[in-house]
Amino acid sequence: MKALLSLLFLLSPLFSNEQFDLGKEIYEDTCTSCHGKNGNADGDVVFVVKPRSLQASILTQEQSYKVIKYGAHYWGASADIMPAFGTVYEDVKLHAVAHYIKKRFNPNVEEKIDHYYSESEAISIEKRSKMMQRGEKIYKRNCSWCHGVDAKGDGEATRNPEKSIYPYSLRKTLLNDKQMFLYAKYGGKFWGTAKDDMPAWKVKYNDFTLKSVIFYIEQTFQKDTQR
Repeated sequence: MKALLSLLFLLSPLFSNEQFDLGKEIYEDTCTSCHGKNGNADGDVVFVVKPRSLQASILTQEQSYKVIKYGAHYWGASADIMPAFGTVYEDVKLHAVAHYIKKRFNPNVEEKIDHYYSESEAISIEKRSKMMQRGEKIYKRNCSWCHGVDAKGDGEATRNPEKSIYPYSLRKTLLNDKQMFLYAKYGGKFWGTAKDDMPAWKVKYNDFTLKSVIFYIEQTFQKDTQR
């Protein structure tokens, strides 16, 4: 058994390199027109909603795979611009693309998430009992305008014909609680979106308040969500 494990350990870089090369080939054939060769969304195609920069994306490799396979709309995006490739490529190729994107453009995303989250305020036991009430108040005051009172991405802002607002359904989002908090705190542009529809709420609310909003979203809208 030890000999087999040692052999697999020695061969793993070879498999990794093959996966990287396969992912690169598919990415360059399929993804560069939107996301650009360098993953910074400088492709040739013009969209109403510009693709996000993969260099700054908050998604992990597994989350990227799920978006590539099922499309962004499946995971709550209002704009159905990122298509589902699950019927185009087999799973091994979809995983290869996600692997290439992670290694090539955003290799330290998990460390980045942990770093920024570790700098945030820790919630004391005394404060935890207040999170639901605080989160509900702020969500209804601010977040529901875009994301909707039921977090389906259909708030009043989406019905303004003078603006192009495409908020996500928070009932379907792939983001975990840390990622949602950081997205709310630093805003969409920080994590690779072209538009600033999702502002950086850190200028208005402290970490306790933003974590309370995320807690409210999870407890109210995501109890039965499979991500």
